[in-house]
Amino acid sequence: MNRFHPRKTLVLSFLAVILFGTMLLMLPVSNASGDALPVADALFTATSATCVTGLVVVDTGTQFSFFGQFIIMLLIQIGGLGFMTVAMLVPMALGRRIGLKDRFMLKETLNAAHLGGIMRMMRRIIIGTVTLEIAGAIFLSYRMIPLFGLAKGIWYSVFHSVSAFCNAGFDLMGILSPFSSFTSFSGDFLTSGVLMALIIGGGIGFIIWDDLIEKRFVWRKFSFHSRITLIFTAGLLLVSVAGFLLFEWNSTLSGYTWGGKMVRAMFQAVTPRTAGFNTVDLSAMSEGGIFLTMLLMIVGAGPGSTGGGVKVTTFAVMATAVLANLRGSKDSNFFYRRFSEPQIRRAFSLVAFYLFLSAMACLLIAALQSFSLKEIFYEVLSAIGTVGLSLGITRELIPASKLILVILMITGRLGSITVFLAMAERKQEALIRYPEEKVVV
Repeated sequence: MNRFHPRKTLVLSFLAVILFGTMLLMLPVSNASGDALPVADALFTATSATCVTGLVVVDTGTQFSFFGQFIIMLLIQIGGLGFMTVAMLVPMALGRRIGLKDRFMLKETLNAAHLGGIMRMMRRIIIGTVTLEIAGAIFLSYRMIPLFGLAKGIWYSVFHSVSAFCNAGFDLMGILSPFSSFTSFSGDFLTSGVLMALIIGGGIGFIIWDDLIEKRFVWRKFSFHSRITLIFTAGLLLVSVAGFLLFEWNSTLSGYTWGGKMVRAMFQAVTPRTAGFNTVDLSAMSEGGIFLTMLLMIVGAGPGSTGGGVKVTTFAVMATAVLANLRGSKDSNFFYRRFSEPQIRRAFSLVAFYLFLSAMACLLIAALQSFSLKEIFYEVLSAIGTVGLSLGITRELIPASKLILVILMITGRLGSITVFLAMAERKQEALIRYPEEKVVV
C-alpha cells in the first residue's frame, strides 16, 4: 500500500518548479537578445531563484527581458514561501476546505512543530509577506524612480523588495554595471537600511513571526525556540559587524567616514545570512573578511524562514553543547532549559554532513577547473547555504561544475535531512543493539 510522504512530495514539487522555470527561461522571449538561453544556464538560474540563492552565471539585469525577470521573481516568491503555501492560496480564495493531507504538506513546507493552527499561521505569513514586500517596494521607489523613471523604477523596487525579503540576492543593478549588485548604493542609508530590514524580516523565520503575533511581542511569553533564535541572531549580527569593521577597516572600508564604514559593515554582516547582496567589492575583501563571510554562510538564517544555512538554532545547540563539554557539565543548558541528546546529535550530524558535502563538491570542482580552493570553497558554501555571494568564478564554470552547484543549492534549500528522509520509504528501526565499546578521542 502506498503511503503519503510529505517530505518526498515537497522535494518533487520543488524539482517540478525548477524544471518548469528552466523551460520558461530558455524561451527567446525571456531573454533581452531574443535568443534562447543555454540549458545549463537556464537550469542554474531557475534553481538559484527557486532555492532563493542568488548565484548567477549571467547578469540578471541585462540578460533577461521583463518577462524573464518576472519569471525569476515568481520563482523567488514560490521558493521563499514554499510551493505548498503558494498553491493553497487558490483553494483558500475560493473558500474550499483544506484537507489533512494538504495541512501535513504545509507543516513540512513551513517547518512548523505542530499541525494545529497551521492554517492560521499560513494566513499570517501571506499577509505579513505581502505587507512587508509592499512597504519595502514603496521605500525603495524613492531611489529607483528618480534613477530609472516611473515604470522601470516601480518594477525595480518591487523586484528587489521580493528578492530581499525572500533572501534571494537576485538584483537588476547590472544595468548600471554588470554583476555589481548594490555597490552603486553602498553609501545610501535608505536603500541599505530597507534591504537589511527585509532580509532580517524574512530570515528570522515564519515560526518566530507567528509567536510574536500570538504573544503580542511580550518577551517573557515567547517560546524557548523564539528566544534562542532572536538572541543568537542578534548576537551573531553584533559580532559580525565588529568583525567586518576590524578586518575591513583599511581594506574595502578604507576612505569612508565612520558612518559610511558602519553602514557598509552592517550590510555585509546581514547579507551572508543568507541574502546575497553586496555593497562592497567582494574580491577586494581581506582574507579575514572573506573567512568571516564563509562562517556566516554556514550558519545561515532561522528555521522555517526564507533563508538557508544550517540554521541559527543548530549553531546555538552546538555552541551550548561545546561549552557544556568544556565545563565538564553533563547537560547542555540554556535559559533554564536543557537540550535533548537527539537534538544535539542531529545538530552535529547536520553540520558534519554539510561540511562533508561541501568538501566533496570542492574536490570535484577543483578536479574539473583550475580555480583556487578559496574561490571554490566560497562558491560552494554560498550554494549550499543558499546565500548567493560570489567572488566571480560562477561566470567561468563549465556545465559539470554548474550541475554540482545546482545539487548543492537544492540540498541547501530543502535541507539535507529532508532530502534523505524524502528518499526513505519507511523508518528502519534497529532490531539489534550491539555492545558498547570505548575508543580514545
